Amino acid sequence: MDKVNELKEKGNTALNAEKFDEAIAAYTEAIALDAKNHVLFSNRSAAFAKAGKFREALEDAEKTISLNPTWPKGYSRKGVAAAGLRDYMKALEAYNEGLKHDPQNAILLQGCQEITASVLNMMQSQGDIPMDVDPQSSSPSFERKAPPSKSSEPPKPAEPRVEDMSEEERKKYFAKKEKELGNAAYKKKDFETALKHYNAAIEHDPTDITFHNNIAAVYFERKEYDECIKQCEKGIEVGRENRADFKLIAKSLARIGNTYRKLENYKQAKFYYEKAMSEHRTPEIKTSLSEVEAKIKEEERRAYIDPVKAEEEKEKGNEYFKKGDYSNAVKHYTEAIKRNPDDPKLYSNRAACYTKLAAFDLGLKDCDTCIKLDEKFIKGYIRKGKILQGMQQTSKASSAYQKALELDPNNAEAIDGYRQCSMNFQRNPQEVLKNAMSDPEIQQILKDPAMRMILEQMQNDPNAVKEHLQNPAIADKIMKLLESGIIQIH
Repeated sequence: MDKVNELKEKGNTALNAEKFDEAIAAYTEAIALDAKNHVLFSNRSAAFAKAGKFREALEDAEKTISLNPTWPKGYSRKGVAAAGLRDYMKALEAYNEGLKHDPQNAILLQGCQEITASVLNMMQSQGDIPMDVDPQSSSPSFERKAPPSKSSEPPKPAEPRVEDMSEEERKKYFAKKEKELGNAAYKKKDFETALKHYNAAIEHDPTDITFHNNIAAVYFERKEYDECIKQCEKGIEVGRENRADFKLIAKSLARIGNTYRKLENYKQAKFYYEKAMSEHRTPEIKTSLSEVEAKIKEEERRAYIDPVKAEEEKEKGNEYFKKGDYSNAVKHYTEAIKRNPDDPKLYSNRAACYTKLAAFDLGLKDCDTCIKLDEKFIKGYIRKGKILQGMQQTSKASSAYQKALELDPNNAEAIDGYRQCSMNFQRNPQEVLKNAMSDPEIQQILKDPAMRMILEQMQNDPNAVKEHLQNPAIADKIMKLLESGIIQIH
């Protein structure tokens, strides 16, 4: 369970830092150890959703609910995932089901409101082609109505008489007809014909922003992105002049954001998504905004990488280290790491500074990163050994030096460190016990009732150790007790 909690915290930290793949990996590893833990599936669902992997997010949310049907968060996870997949009915059902278990849950109530607003917005458009909810597309979508039953089918309204209409009504009537023809052509991907009808609609009624939005959708599908943006801008201008519904303005702005996103101009996309949100907030735009913000952060991180400048900063750090100014050395090594985060030597150097400053936890973390980047980097194991010695964790220090000696049996620093650890094991029993008991891992082993019984059995029957060493889990614990000096086998 300690390992599961450790992995869960690792996943939480990565999720908060928007390192979604790292979070998913940590939660997955934890789930492999505890497949009945509903919180782990819930957390991984959140990570998948943040990464835009809504199908996987939905699977984890449903697993969460199956493991704990009365836990409201499972239903909120399902709602977010379903909304991401544009399955609004499923999202609404999930939120409502969660509210049965917790009627005052703020997250579930907010989810219901957002989904309801989105659905109503689509229903009230009255034939308008709404912005496609796919954040990567600006295709129009069309309302699909279920056919009424034959017994209750109302009579079709009579076609209005054009000759009875006013001039204004006649223009809007013919504009609507042209739009409907454009929609039909669009569905068939006959974009040239669709453009013809949408432009004809504008000739009849130049005051309607909808027609410009429709034309922009056609240009988006044809990858004519400059024309798409121009049509959206023209539509916004027309909409402002004629006091169009703010929701339609938001659609135009979001479509511009989608277009810039396709062009991989994420900063411009972010700008327009934010403008769209200021007009009308929807879950789709909110998701798109979060996704491009993540892209911007990644771009900025990559843009900052410069191995040449990293080397310059490392040399400055080395100079300060030689002078004994470890605080300034840390600053320069940290800057070097930002400039080249995949160089293990930089973490090793900073770990040396942390050791001098007695910041052992930070040093240990850098050593682990160093080793993770290069498992054959001997200096990383030696640094780790020295830090663990400083933390009076002799058995772990000895293991680190052993790793270094496996890579280079003649390494003087590793030999000396291992010898010092061995000498510590030979101290008087009281001192050995004191050092060992300061190690939380050793404490946990000794508190285990099963291990106490095994140790008792080994004391009465030394040959019993051979049998217990056949069990890998027990063998690992026995080896840790041996390394710490708690037990000895003659």
